[in-house]
Parts: sequence; C-alpha cells; structure tokens
Amino acid sequence: MAENRRFYYLKLKEGFYNSETMVVLESMPDGLLYSNLLLKMYLMSLKSGGILMLNEHLPHTVQTIATFTRHQIGTVERAIKVFMEFGLVEVLTDGAFYMADIQLLIGQSSTEGERKKRERSRLQRQKLLPSGKVDICPPIDPVDKCPPILEIRDKEYRDKSLENREGERALAVHGRYQNVFLSAGELSELQADFPTVWQEYIERLSEYMASTGRTYKSHAATIRRWIADDRRKAAPPARDRDYSVKDGDTV
Repeated sequence: MAENRRFYYLKLKEGFYNSETMVVLESMPDGLLYSNLLLKMYLMSLKSGGILMLNEHLPHTVQTIATFTRHQIGTVERAIKVFMEFGLVEVLTDGAFYMADIQLLIGQSSTEGERKKRERSRLQRQKLLPSGKVDICPPIDPVDKCPPILEIRDKEYRDKSLENREGERALAVHGRYQNVFLSAGELSELQADFPTVWQEYIERLSEYMASTGRTYKSHAATIRRWIADDRRKAAPPARDRDYSVKDGDTV
C-alpha cells in the first residue's frame, strides 16, 4: 500500500521579483544574498506553517538559520532586521521567527486574505502572536466567509494595510549598515533643516542600531530628537545674575 505523504511547495507569482519589496531589497548592498536567504527561510518554514522551527520544540536561531542556509551569521542578522522593517518577518512571543506572508505562497484557498487570516487566527489561539494583531474576521471553517458587514470592514482593513505597506516600500535605505529608512521628503527636510550634520546623524543612528539591535518607529523623528538633545546639552548654561541692591545704589 502506498504511503500517504504530504508534500510542501512554495508558489511564487510571475512578478514576485518585480515587486517593489524585492526590487528595493535586491538593490541594497548584499541584497542578492538577502533575496536568496528570504526564499530559503520561506522553504524552511513550510512544514510548520510559517514558523521557523528546528524541531517540534525548538525554534531556529540566527545561528542555526545561518548554518542551514549556508550564509554568514552577520548576513543573517542584517537581513532579518531588514525583513522586519519590511514586514516580512515577525518575532513571536516565544522568540521564534514567523514568515508573515507565507500563507500567500503555499496551499490553496478561495482568497489570499482568507488563507492568511486562518493562519494568523491559529497562531493567536496558541497565544504566539503579539496582542493587537488579531484578524477582524477569523474564519470558523476553511470555506466560511465573513458576514457582509464584516466583509466590508475586513476589506477596508486590508486596503489600509496595503496603503501602509506601499508607504513603507517608498522608503530608501541609508547609513553604513543599510538600516536607516527615510522617505525622499524626510531626507530633504533633514538636509534643509540640518545642512551640516544630517549625514553625521544618519551614520550615528545606523551604527547605534546595528550595535545594539534597537529599532525605532520613525528614523527621521529619532534623528531630529538626537540633534535637538545634543544642541540643548551644548548650549551654555544661563549665568546666575545678582539682582541685590547695594548701599548707595538707586533703584
């Protein structure tokens, strides 16, 4: 009797490499390495529904990902930070890496949204995904659809998410470690407002994030705050003035 086996495969759309995300990604220094690593991480996560697991109990670490993908540890560390900035990778509460778009690339479903929602709903029930990322209408059955009102809300939610993703893709990378993201407008404003130091602070932010692993919601706002703080510290303190009246002085 033939053994029943399940085969996993990755489906890429014809325009996958022409998407804005992949074009920006591959235009970075080491971008082709990042692109290769991303596909390998997708493949490594297929059997576990998008979660990078070394076995049933242990999640993959940066070191094991580097070993299995045959990339340098430093390349993997830098790439994962970029993937997180692009919303391609999320870190679950147990520390495991989750490939956020994996459900759009495997299996079959009536819509891409339903496929991704089912997986996120499953993870939420297992309390793996951080709070605040629950889908509006998690399906009860693979073929169930949301009620009409919730379908409209869900469409608005997906459209807004798509707009946000498009805005993120418009960001350009800066800094020695290619981890400072600024839009064209943000960069031009920094150049106009701080013509002599804008480049210095971009490099300072790039080095700081690379060395500490810190991330910021807005790199432009962080640079502005750093410049303001440094200028405030450099300003000479106000001297204490003596307003006392000496004998013989006229008030």
